[in-house]
This record gives sequence, structure tokens and C-alpha cells, in this order.
Amino acid sequence: METRAQWGPEVKTLGDAGREFAKRHSPWMIGAAILALVAVRALIGEPLTWRDAAAVAAMLIIYPFGEWAIHVYLLHAKPVAFRGRRFELPTTRDHRYHHRHPNNLLTLLLDAKELAELLLLAVPVVVVAGGVLVGLVAGSVPIGALISAAIAGYVLVGVYEWTHYLIHTAYRPRSRAHRRIWRNHRLHHFKNEHYWHGITNTVADRVLGTDPDQREVPRSQTARTLDPGPAS
Repeated sequence: METRAQWGPEVKTLGDAGREFAKRHSPWMIGAAILALVAVRALIGEPLTWRDAAAVAAMLIIYPFGEWAIHVYLLHAKPVAFRGRRFELPTTRDHRYHHRHPNNLLTLLLDAKELAELLLLAVPVVVVAGGVLVGLVAGSVPIGALISAAIAGYVLVGVYEWTHYLIHTAYRPRSRAHRRIWRNHRLHHFKNEHYWHGITNTVADRVLGTDPDQREVPRSQTARTLDPGPAS
């Protein structure tokens, strides 16, 4: 029976992280989805053009803000009171567990349902909405370019999974960019959960004002528990 590392401190090198990551279901699901879309892109027969490059570039610009919004409004959503009962999103409950047990690698990655929601709902909605907006301004958008944008979206979901996994291992980043996102995510978990929401980048945090100097941010008593307080 294949054993898997359960806790972050067990994974100390980049090679260890890669081998452990490959034992999880999510990278294989994402990889299969990417290959399926690449096959569809090839089968439709449209040549790659500047429109494909523009579609991919647009997805790269949009993605940091989508990642930020999901973290803030779905993972950290406050419960709602309705007819005397308290309701909260399953994603919020799961994320609270992650904050309480940040080094548990077995519960770190997206499950099959969450991946399906991202790959089959979130990414297509963004691609279609973007295609409609561009179509209203510049005319019709080739289906090939839309598929290229979706492929980029899937790749970015894969980057998210790998980056998040690596941050929670004992591996210490070497590049300046990796050290920045590693440090910010650690601050989010252990200093103040109201800041540093980016996982793969710091773009949205910088633009939206949630990347302050950590020396000016008070230590939150709820960073590990994500206690949301009374339901609104």
C-alpha cells in the first residue's frame, strides 16, 4: 500500500514535494482536463493566432483577482442567520479546518467536487463572460481562442494546487518571487487572516490593498480559528 506524507514537516525537499504531490488525485484530474481541452483545441482545426495569445493573456490578468475573490468571499465567507438557524458554505467549513490544521497535507488539496466546480463551472463562466464582452465590442470571438483561454485557466488551477501544497511543506523557497508568496501565505495563516489572500501571486493583494507592511498589522486572535462571530 502506497504511503503518503500527512504533515508538512515530513516533506523537506522540492523532490519530496513533487513525489508526494503526484500521489494526490487533484494533479491527475487537472492534467487530464488540460489534455482533454488541448485535444478539443486540435480537433476543431482552427490555427493558433494572436487571438489565442490575447485570450491567454486576458486569463492571466483576470486570474489573480478571481483567486483573491474566491479566498475572500467563499473561503472566508461569514455565516448567515435565517429563521433562527445559522448557515454557512461548505467551503468555509473546510477552510476553517485548514486554518486550524495548516500542516495537514491530506486535507490540503481540492477534492473532486471542488475541482469539478472550478473546472466545469468557474472557468467556463469566466471564459464565456469574457467572450461575450469582447464580442459586444469587437465582434465574434473564435471558439478556438475561447478554448485556449480555458486551457490557460485549467493550467492556473494546477499552478494554484502545486503552489499551495508546496507552501505548506517544510521546503523553503529560493527565488525572490516564491519567497514573497510563501511569506505572505504564512502571514495570512499565522498573523492576520484578513490580509494576504493571494496564493500564487501578490498582484490582487497589492491592487486591492490587502498586502500591507506586516509590521503595521496587529496579530489576530482568530487567524487559526477563523471564528466569524455572530451570523449576520
